[in-house]
Amino acid sequence: MKKLLFISAATLIVSNSTFAGGILTNTNQHAAFLRMLSRGATTEIDAALSNPAGLAFLPKDGFYAGLSIQSAYQTRNIDASFMTYDVKNGTPAVSDQPFKKYYEGTAAAPVIPSLFGAYKKGDWTISGFFAITAGGGKASFDDGLPMFDASAMAGIFQNTKKMHDANPQSPIVTPNMYDITSAMDGKQYIYSVQLGLSYKAAEWISVFGGGRMNYFTGGYKGFLNAIVKGTDTNLLPLSLDCDQTGWGLTPVIGVDINLGKLNIGAKYEFKTNLNIENNTKELSYPSSAKDMVAPYEHGVNTPNDIPAMLSVAAAYKFLPTLRASVEYHFYDDKNAGMANNKQKYLTKGTNEYLAGIELDVTKQLTLSCGGQITDYGLSDNYQSDTSFSCDSYSLGVGAKIKMNQHLNLNVGYMWTNYEDYTKETTNYNGTGLPGKNVYSRTNKVFGLSVDYSF
Repeated sequence: MKKLLFISAATLIVSNSTFAGGILTNTNQHAAFLRMLSRGATTEIDAALSNPAGLAFLPKDGFYAGLSIQSAYQTRNIDASFMTYDVKNGTPAVSDQPFKKYYEGTAAAPVIPSLFGAYKKGDWTISGFFAITAGGGKASFDDGLPMFDASAMAGIFQNTKKMHDANPQSPIVTPNMYDITSAMDGKQYIYSVQLGLSYKAAEWISVFGGGRMNYFTGGYKGFLNAIVKGTDTNLLPLSLDCDQTGWGLTPVIGVDINLGKLNIGAKYEFKTNLNIENNTKELSYPSSAKDMVAPYEHGVNTPNDIPAMLSVAAAYKFLPTLRASVEYHFYDDKNAGMANNKQKYLTKGTNEYLAGIELDVTKQLTLSCGGQITDYGLSDNYQSDTSFSCDSYSLGVGAKIKMNQHLNLNVGYMWTNYEDYTKETTNYNGTGLPGKNVYSRTNKVFGLSVDYSF
Protein backbone atom coordinates (compact mmCIF):
# COMPACT_ATOMS: atom_id res chain seq x y z
CA MET A 1 0.00 0.00 0.00
CA LYS A 2 2.71 2.47 0.94
CA LYS A 3 4.57 1.56 -2.23
CA LEU A 4 1.61 2.71 -4.27
CA LEU A 5 1.53 6.08 -2.57
CA PHE A 6 5.10 7.00 -3.36
CA ILE A 7 5.56 5.37 -6.75
CA SER A 8 2.56 7.25 -8.09
CA ALA A 9 3.63 10.47 -6.42
CA ALA A 10 6.93 10.37 -8.26
CA THR A 11 5.26 10.70 -11.67
CA LEU A 12 3.49 13.88 -10.56
CA ILE A 13 0.19 15.43 -11.38
CA VAL A 14 1.88 18.07 -13.50
CA SER A 15 3.65 15.63 -15.79
CA ASN A 16 0.97 16.59 -18.29
CA SER A 17 1.57 19.69 -20.37
CA THR A 18 -0.15 22.89 -19.23
CA PHE A 19 -0.57 23.98 -22.83
CA ALA A 20 -1.45 22.46 -26.17
CA GLY A 21 0.67 19.68 -27.58
CA GLY A 22 1.76 16.16 -26.66
CA ILE A 23 2.04 14.50 -23.27
CA LEU A 24 5.25 16.40 -22.47
CA THR A 25 5.44 19.14 -25.11
CA ASN A 26 4.03 22.68 -25.28
CA THR A 27 3.41 23.85 -28.84
CA ASN A 28 1.71 27.16 -28.05
CA GLN A 29 4.29 29.76 -27.10
CA HIS A 30 2.93 32.75 -29.00
CA ALA A 31 -0.48 34.43 -29.13
CA ALA A 32 -0.51 33.85 -32.89
CA PHE A 33 -0.87 30.13 -32.13
CA LEU A 34 -3.78 30.74 -29.76
CA ARG A 35 -5.68 32.80 -32.32
CA MET A 36 -5.10 30.42 -35.25
CA LEU A 37 -3.58 27.14 -33.89
CA SER A 38 -2.00 26.03 -37.18
CA ARG A 39 1.34 27.89 -37.43
CA GLY A 40 3.65 25.23 -38.83
CA ALA A 41 3.96 26.99 -42.19
CA THR A 42 4.22 30.59 -41.01
CA THR A 43 7.12 32.86 -41.99
CA GLU A 44 6.56 35.38 -39.19
CA ILE A 45 8.73 35.64 -36.06
CA ASP A 46 6.85 32.89 -34.16
CA ALA A 47 8.30 30.54 -36.80
CA ALA A 48 11.46 30.50 -34.65
CA LEU A 49 9.61 27.70 -32.82
CA SER A 50 6.99 26.39 -35.25
CA ASN A 51 8.79 26.64 -38.63
CA PRO A 52 12.38 27.87 -38.22
CA ALA A 53 13.36 27.13 -41.83
CA GLY A 54 10.63 29.55 -42.92
CA LEU A 55 12.48 32.50 -41.39
CA ALA A 56 14.72 32.52 -44.47
CA PHE A 57 11.69 34.03 -46.25
CA LEU A 58 11.33 37.02 -43.92
CA PRO A 59 10.41 40.03 -46.08
CA LYS A 60 13.62 42.03 -45.55
CA ASP A 61 17.03 41.97 -43.90
CA GLY A 62 17.29 43.10 -40.30
CA PHE A 63 16.34 42.22 -36.74
CA TYR A 64 13.02 40.70 -35.69
CA ALA A 65 11.85 40.18 -32.10
CA GLY A 66 8.75 38.89 -30.34
CA LEU A 67 7.63 38.83 -26.72
CA SER A 68 4.65 36.74 -25.63
CA ILE A 69 2.90 36.52 -22.26
CA GLN A 70 0.29 33.79 -21.65
CA SER A 71 -1.95 32.78 -18.77
CA ALA A 72 -3.20 29.19 -18.50
CA TYR A 73 -5.77 27.69 -16.11
CA GLN A 74 -6.74 24.04 -15.84
CA THR A 75 -8.85 21.73 -13.72
CA ARG A 76 -8.00 18.04 -13.35
CA ASN A 77 -10.75 16.17 -11.57
CA ILE A 78 -11.31 12.56 -10.54
CA ASP A 79 -14.73 11.07 -9.77
CA ALA A 80 -13.75 8.02 -7.70
CA SER A 81 -15.77 5.09 -6.36
CA PHE A 82 -14.59 1.78 -4.88
CA MET A 83 -15.85 -1.06 -2.71
CA THR A 84 -14.88 -1.50 0.94
CA TYR A 85 -14.04 -4.63 2.94
CA ASP A 86 -16.48 -6.88 4.78
CA VAL A 87 -15.48 -6.54 8.45
CA LYS A 88 -16.22 -10.18 9.29
CA ASN A 89 -14.16 -11.99 6.65
CA GLY A 90 -11.92 -9.31 5.10
CA THR A 91 -13.22 -9.85 1.59
CA PRO A 92 -14.68 -7.13 -0.67
CA ALA A 93 -18.10 -6.14 0.59
CA VAL A 94 -21.16 -6.64 -1.58
CA SER A 95 -22.77 -3.21 -1.65
CA ASP A 96 -24.77 -1.05 -3.99
CA GLN A 97 -23.28 2.03 -2.39
CA PRO A 98 -19.46 1.94 -2.58
CA PHE A 99 -17.21 4.65 -1.15
CA LYS A 100 -17.52 7.69 -3.43
CA LYS A 101 -15.69 11.00 -3.54
CA TYR A 102 -15.06 13.74 -6.09
CA TYR A 103 -11.48 15.02 -6.07
CA GLU A 104 -10.87 18.45 -7.57
CA GLY A 105 -7.45 19.54 -8.78
CA THR A 106 -6.39 22.91 -10.12
CA ALA A 107 -3.36 23.97 -12.15
CA ALA A 108 -2.58 27.62 -12.73
CA ALA A 109 0.19 29.38 -14.63
CA PRO A 110 -0.74 33.07 -14.57
CA VAL A 111 2.39 34.38 -16.30
CA ILE A 112 4.27 32.32 -18.90
CA PRO A 113 6.77 34.37 -20.95
CA SER A 114 8.32 33.48 -24.30
CA LEU A 115 10.92 35.44 -26.23
CA PHE A 116 11.69 35.11 -29.96
CA GLY A 117 14.45 36.64 -32.05
CA ALA A 118 15.90 36.51 -35.56
CA TYR A 119 18.43 38.35 -37.70
CA LYS A 120 18.28 38.03 -41.50
CA LYS A 121 21.18 38.90 -43.80
CA GLY A 122 20.84 37.81 -47.40
CA ASP A 123 20.21 34.06 -47.64
CA TRP A 124 21.13 33.43 -43.99
CA THR A 125 18.97 33.87 -40.90
CA ILE A 126 20.02 33.19 -37.33
CA SER A 127 17.15 32.65 -34.92
CA GLY A 128 16.37 31.54 -31.42
CA PHE A 129 13.83 31.56 -28.64
CA PHE A 130 13.41 31.15 -24.91
CA ALA A 131 10.27 29.41 -23.65
CA ILE A 132 8.79 27.01 -21.14
CA THR A 133 8.39 24.04 -23.46
CA ALA A 134 6.77 21.65 -20.94
CA GLY A 135 4.85 21.98 -17.71
CA GLY A 136 4.60 25.61 -16.73
CA GLY A 137 2.48 25.63 -13.58
CA LYS A 138 1.58 24.25 -10.20
CA ALA A 139 -1.07 21.56 -9.73
CA SER A 140 -2.82 21.14 -6.40
CA PHE A 141 -5.15 18.50 -5.01
CA ASP A 142 -6.03 20.07 -1.68
CA ASP A 143 -8.18 17.11 -0.66
CA GLY A 144 -5.66 14.46 -1.63
CA LEU A 145 -6.13 11.79 -4.28
CA PRO A 146 -8.20 8.60 -4.42
CA MET A 147 -5.06 6.46 -4.60
CA PHE A 148 -3.98 7.88 -1.24
CA ASP A 149 -7.32 7.34 0.47
CA ALA A 150 -8.05 3.89 -0.96
CA SER A 151 -4.59 2.54 -0.23
CA ALA A 152 -4.60 3.93 3.30
CA MET A 153 -8.07 2.57 4.08
CA ALA A 154 -7.23 -0.88 2.73
CA GLY A 155 -3.87 -1.00 4.47
CA ILE A 156 -5.25 0.05 7.85
CA PHE A 157 -8.05 -2.51 7.60
CA GLN A 158 -5.76 -5.37 6.56
CA ASN A 159 -3.14 -4.63 9.21
CA THR A 160 -5.62 -4.33 12.06
CA LYS A 161 -7.49 -7.45 10.92
CA LYS A 162 -4.24 -9.44 11.12
CA MET A 163 -3.75 -8.20 14.66
CA HIS A 164 -7.37 -9.05 15.47
CA ASP A 165 -6.95 -12.58 14.11
CA ALA A 166 -3.93 -13.04 16.39
CA ASN A 167 -5.60 -11.34 19.33
CA PRO A 168 -9.42 -11.08 19.28
CA GLN A 169 -9.23 -8.30 21.86
CA SER A 170 -7.53 -6.06 19.28
CA PRO A 171 -10.19 -4.17 17.30
CA ILE A 172 -10.49 -4.11 13.54
CA VAL A 173 -10.17 -0.46 12.50
CA THR A 174 -12.73 0.55 9.86
CA PRO A 175 -13.00 3.86 7.93
CA ASN A 176 -15.71 5.22 10.24
CA MET A 177 -13.25 5.10 13.14
CA TYR A 178 -10.72 7.63 11.78
CA ASP A 179 -10.38 10.72 9.59
CA ILE A 180 -8.02 10.88 6.63
CA THR A 181 -6.44 14.19 5.67
CA SER A 182 -4.14 14.35 2.66
CA ALA A 183 -2.94 16.74 0.00
CA MET A 184 -0.57 16.78 -2.97
CA ASP A 185 1.05 19.72 -4.76
CA GLY A 186 3.29 19.38 -7.78
CA LYS A 187 5.12 21.72 -10.11
CA GLN A 188 7.11 21.19 -13.29
CA TYR A 189 8.92 23.49 -15.69
CA ILE A 190 11.20 22.76 -18.64
CA TYR A 191 12.99 25.96 -19.61
CA SER A 192 14.35 25.86 -23.15
CA VAL A 193 16.73 27.99 -25.18
CA GLN A 194 17.05 27.26 -28.91
CA LEU A 195 19.54 28.62 -31.43
CA GLY A 196 19.91 27.76 -35.12
CA LEU A 197 20.60 28.85 -38.70
CA SER A 198 18.28 28.98 -41.70
CA TYR A 199 19.64 29.07 -45.25
CA LYS A 200 17.75 29.87 -48.45
CA ALA A 201 19.26 27.29 -50.80
CA ALA A 202 17.17 28.52 -53.73
CA GLU A 203 14.37 31.01 -54.35
CA TRP A 204 11.84 28.36 -53.39
CA ILE A 205 13.49 26.28 -50.63
CA SER A 206 15.26 26.83 -47.32
CA VAL A 207 16.67 24.55 -44.64
CA PHE A 208 17.33 24.84 -40.91
CA GLY A 209 19.63 23.22 -38.38
CA GLY A 210 19.85 24.01 -34.68
CA GLY A 211 19.76 22.81 -31.13
CA ARG A 212 17.80 23.36 -27.96
CA MET A 213 19.03 23.31 -24.38
CA ASN A 214 16.38 22.11 -21.91
CA TYR A 215 16.57 22.55 -18.15
CA PHE A 216 14.05 20.67 -15.98
CA THR A 217 13.04 21.89 -12.54
CA GLY A 218 10.11 20.57 -10.56
CA GLY A 219 9.02 19.01 -7.33
CA TYR A 220 6.21 17.66 -5.27
CA LYS A 221 5.04 17.95 -1.72
CA GLY A 222 2.38 15.89 0.00
CA PHE A 223 1.21 14.23 3.17
CA LEU A 224 -1.32 11.76 4.49
CA ASN A 225 -2.56 11.37 8.06
CA ALA A 226 -5.15 8.93 9.40
CA ILE A 227 -6.20 10.18 12.85
CA VAL A 228 -8.33 7.99 15.12
CA LYS A 229 -11.44 9.98 16.03
CA GLY A 230 -11.30 11.59 19.45
CA THR A 231 -7.54 10.93 19.83
CA ASP A 232 -4.16 12.12 18.58
CA THR A 233 -3.25 8.67 17.26
CA ASN A 234 -1.98 8.76 13.69
CA LEU A 235 -2.33 5.32 12.08
CA LEU A 236 -0.34 6.15 8.96
CA PRO A 237 1.93 9.24 9.03
CA LEU A 238 3.36 9.81 5.57
CA SER A 239 5.04 12.95 4.20
CA LEU A 240 7.08 13.83 1.15
CA ASP A 241 8.97 16.97 0.04
CA CYS A 242 11.21 16.56 -2.99
CA ASP A 243 12.68 18.78 -5.70
CA GLN A 244 13.98 17.49 -9.02
CA THR A 245 16.32 18.89 -11.67
CA GLY A 246 17.80 17.68 -14.95
CA TRP A 247 18.85 18.79 -18.42
CA GLY A 248 19.04 17.55 -21.99
CA LEU A 249 19.80 18.65 -25.58
CA THR A 250 17.39 18.54 -28.55
CA PRO A 251 18.73 18.61 -32.13
CA VAL A 252 16.23 20.29 -34.51
CA ILE A 253 16.12 20.28 -38.32
CA GLY A 254 13.63 21.82 -40.74
CA VAL A 255 12.77 22.63 -44.34
CA ASP A 256 10.48 25.19 -45.97
CA ILE A 257 9.20 25.17 -49.56
CA ASN A 258 7.82 28.49 -50.78
CA LEU A 259 5.80 28.31 -54.01
CA GLY A 260 4.18 31.71 -53.98
CA LYS A 261 0.65 31.29 -52.74
CA LEU A 262 1.53 27.90 -51.21
CA ASN A 263 4.05 27.52 -48.41
CA ILE A 264 4.99 24.16 -46.89
CA GLY A 265 6.91 23.87 -43.64
CA ALA A 266 8.31 20.81 -41.90
CA LYS A 267 10.29 20.35 -38.68
CA TYR A 268 11.73 17.38 -36.81
CA GLU A 269 12.81 17.51 -33.19
CA PHE A 270 14.90 14.52 -32.11
CA LYS A 271 14.27 12.72 -28.83
CA THR A 272 15.79 14.43 -25.80
CA ASN A 273 17.41 12.07 -23.31
CA LEU A 274 16.64 13.65 -19.97
CA ASN A 275 17.06 12.25 -16.46
CA ILE A 276 15.82 14.07 -13.40
CA GLU A 277 17.60 13.79 -10.05
CA ASN A 278 15.93 13.87 -6.63
CA ASN A 279 16.80 16.48 -4.04
CA THR A 280 14.67 15.04 -1.25
CA LYS A 281 14.19 17.30 1.73
CA GLU A 282 11.70 15.13 3.60
CA LEU A 283 10.62 11.52 3.22
CA SER A 284 9.03 10.13 6.37
CA TYR A 285 7.30 6.76 6.46
CA PRO A 286 6.93 3.66 8.65
CA SER A 287 10.12 1.59 8.77
CA SER A 288 8.43 -1.29 6.97
CA ALA A 289 8.25 0.82 3.81
CA LYS A 290 11.97 1.63 3.55
CA ASP A 291 12.71 -0.67 0.59
CA MET A 292 9.58 0.46 -1.21
CA VAL A 293 10.39 4.17 -1.13
CA ALA A 294 14.10 3.72 -1.90
CA PRO A 295 13.70 4.97 -5.53
CA TYR A 296 12.66 8.38 -4.16
CA GLU A 297 15.52 8.91 -1.77
CA HIS A 298 17.87 11.85 -2.21
CA GLY A 299 20.07 11.58 -5.32
CA VAL A 300 18.05 8.96 -7.23
CA ASN A 301 17.63 9.54 -11.01
CA THR A 302 14.43 8.98 -13.03
CA PRO A 303 14.02 9.05 -16.86
CA ASN A 304 11.87 11.91 -18.17
CA ASP A 305 12.65 12.01 -21.91
CA ILE A 306 11.11 14.58 -24.24
CA PRO A 307 9.76 12.58 -27.22
CA ALA A 308 10.77 13.12 -30.82
CA MET A 309 8.27 15.31 -32.67
CA LEU A 310 7.42 15.72 -36.38
CA SER A 311 5.49 18.72 -37.71
CA VAL A 312 4.29 19.11 -41.31
CA ALA A 313 2.12 22.04 -42.42
CA ALA A 314 0.83 23.77 -45.54
CA ALA A 315 -0.46 27.35 -45.81
CA TYR A 316 -2.29 28.74 -48.84
CA LYS A 317 -3.18 32.31 -49.78
CA PHE A 318 -6.62 32.16 -51.43
CA LEU A 319 -6.87 35.94 -51.72
CA PRO A 320 -4.52 38.78 -50.79
CA THR A 321 -6.62 39.12 -47.64
CA LEU A 322 -7.55 35.46 -46.95
CA ARG A 323 -5.17 32.70 -45.82
CA ALA A 324 -5.61 29.20 -44.38
CA SER A 325 -3.34 26.50 -42.99
CA VAL A 326 -3.50 22.79 -42.15
CA GLU A 327 -1.00 20.87 -40.05
CA TYR A 328 -0.08 17.47 -38.59
CA HIS A 329 2.00 16.63 -35.49
CA PHE A 330 3.34 13.30 -34.34
CA TYR A 331 4.93 12.75 -30.92
CA ASP A 332 6.85 9.48 -30.52
CA ASP A 333 5.84 9.03 -26.87
CA LYS A 334 6.24 5.24 -26.90
CA ASN A 335 9.98 5.56 -27.43
CA ALA A 336 10.57 8.25 -24.80
CA GLY A 337 11.68 6.94 -21.42
CA MET A 338 9.33 7.58 -18.49
CA ALA A 339 9.40 6.65 -14.82
CA ASN A 340 8.87 2.91 -14.30
CA ASN A 341 8.83 2.44 -18.13
CA LYS A 342 5.31 3.80 -18.17
CA GLN A 343 5.61 4.55 -21.90
CA LYS A 344 5.25 0.83 -22.72
CA TYR A 345 1.58 1.02 -21.73
CA LEU A 346 0.80 3.55 -24.47
CA THR A 347 -0.83 1.96 -27.52
CA LYS A 348 0.76 4.47 -29.93
CA GLY A 349 2.32 7.91 -30.17
CA THR A 350 0.27 11.10 -30.07
CA ASN A 351 -1.37 12.38 -33.27
CA GLU A 352 -2.53 15.98 -33.67
CA TYR A 353 -4.49 17.56 -36.50
CA LEU A 354 -4.69 21.35 -36.79
CA ALA A 355 -6.29 23.92 -39.08
CA GLY A 356 -6.60 27.68 -39.04
CA ILE A 357 -7.83 30.59 -41.13
CA GLU A 358 -7.20 34.33 -41.02
CA LEU A 359 -8.80 37.30 -42.77
CA ASP A 360 -7.49 40.84 -43.14
CA VAL A 361 -10.57 42.88 -42.30
CA THR A 362 -8.64 46.11 -42.83
CA LYS A 363 -5.00 46.96 -43.48
CA GLN A 364 -4.52 47.21 -39.73
CA LEU A 365 -6.74 44.37 -38.42
CA THR A 366 -6.58 40.61 -39.03
CA LEU A 367 -9.14 38.24 -37.45
CA SER A 368 -8.50 34.51 -37.16
CA CYS A 369 -9.67 31.21 -35.69
CA GLY A 370 -8.56 27.61 -35.65
CA GLY A 371 -8.98 24.13 -34.26
CA GLN A 372 -6.88 21.22 -33.05
CA ILE A 373 -7.66 17.54 -32.39
CA THR A 374 -5.33 15.61 -30.06
CA ASP A 375 -5.42 11.80 -30.07
CA TYR A 376 -3.29 10.00 -27.46
CA GLY A 377 -2.55 6.28 -27.31
CA LEU A 378 -4.03 5.87 -23.83
CA SER A 379 -4.68 2.70 -21.86
CA ASP A 380 -5.90 1.84 -18.36
CA ASN A 381 -2.40 0.79 -17.30
CA TYR A 382 -1.00 4.14 -18.41
CA GLN A 383 -3.56 6.30 -16.62
CA SER A 384 -3.04 7.08 -12.93
CA ASP A 385 -4.37 9.57 -10.41
CA THR A 386 -1.16 11.57 -10.51
CA SER A 387 -0.66 11.55 -14.28
CA PHE A 388 -3.59 11.18 -16.63
CA SER A 389 -4.37 12.47 -20.11
CA CYS A 390 -7.63 12.80 -22.05
CA ASP A 391 -8.20 13.03 -25.79
CA SER A 392 -9.38 16.50 -26.72
CA TYR A 393 -10.19 19.17 -29.25
CA SER A 394 -9.21 22.82 -28.92
CA LEU A 395 -10.63 25.99 -30.43
CA GLY A 396 -8.87 29.32 -30.71
CA VAL A 397 -9.85 32.86 -31.74
CA GLY A 398 -8.09 36.19 -31.82
CA ALA A 399 -6.66 39.02 -33.82
CA LYS A 400 -3.48 40.63 -35.10
CA ILE A 401 -3.30 44.40 -35.02
CA LYS A 402 -0.74 46.18 -37.18
CA MET A 403 0.20 49.18 -35.06
CA ASN A 404 2.66 50.52 -37.65
CA GLN A 405 5.15 49.17 -40.21
CA HIS A 406 7.42 47.88 -37.42
CA LEU A 407 5.06 46.80 -34.63
CA ASN A 408 2.38 44.05 -34.58
CA LEU A 409 0.18 43.07 -31.64
CA ASN A 410 -1.32 39.56 -31.40
CA VAL A 411 -4.05 38.58 -28.96
CA GLY A 412 -5.56 35.11 -28.67
CA TYR A 413 -7.77 32.89 -26.54
CA MET A 414 -7.88 29.09 -26.66
CA TRP A 415 -10.04 26.64 -24.77
CA THR A 416 -9.84 22.85 -24.79
CA ASN A 417 -12.68 20.35 -24.51
CA TYR A 418 -11.58 16.98 -23.10
CA GLU A 419 -13.20 13.58 -23.43
CA ASP A 420 -13.67 11.94 -20.02
CA TYR A 421 -11.63 8.78 -19.50
CA THR A 422 -13.19 5.98 -17.42
CA LYS A 423 -10.92 3.40 -15.80
CA GLU A 424 -12.53 0.37 -14.15
CA THR A 425 -10.53 -2.28 -12.33
CA THR A 426 -10.93 -5.26 -10.03
CA ASN A 427 -7.80 -4.23 -8.14
CA TYR A 428 -8.32 -0.56 -7.32
CA ASN A 429 -4.92 1.00 -6.53
CA GLY A 430 -3.59 -2.37 -5.41
CA THR A 431 -6.24 -2.87 -2.73
CA GLY A 432 -7.75 -6.03 -4.22
CA LEU A 433 -11.10 -4.23 -4.37
CA PRO A 434 -13.16 -3.32 -7.44
CA GLY A 435 -13.38 0.37 -8.26
CA LYS A 436 -13.71 3.03 -10.93
CA ASN A 437 -12.23 6.44 -11.69
CA VAL A 438 -13.57 8.96 -14.18
CA TYR A 439 -10.84 11.40 -15.19
CA SER A 440 -11.83 14.82 -16.54
CA ARG A 441 -10.03 18.05 -17.42
CA THR A 442 -10.62 21.63 -18.56
CA ASN A 443 -8.19 24.15 -20.00
CA LYS A 444 -8.27 27.85 -20.89
CA VAL A 445 -5.34 29.93 -22.16
CA PHE A 446 -5.13 33.66 -22.93
CA GLY A 447 -2.12 35.25 -24.60
CA LEU A 448 -0.77 38.61 -25.74
CA SER A 449 2.29 39.01 -27.99
CA VAL A 450 4.22 41.98 -29.29
CA ASP A 451 6.35 41.58 -32.45
CA TYR A 452 8.82 44.22 -33.62
CA SER A 453 11.11 44.47 -36.63
CA PHE A 454 13.91 46.95 -37.26
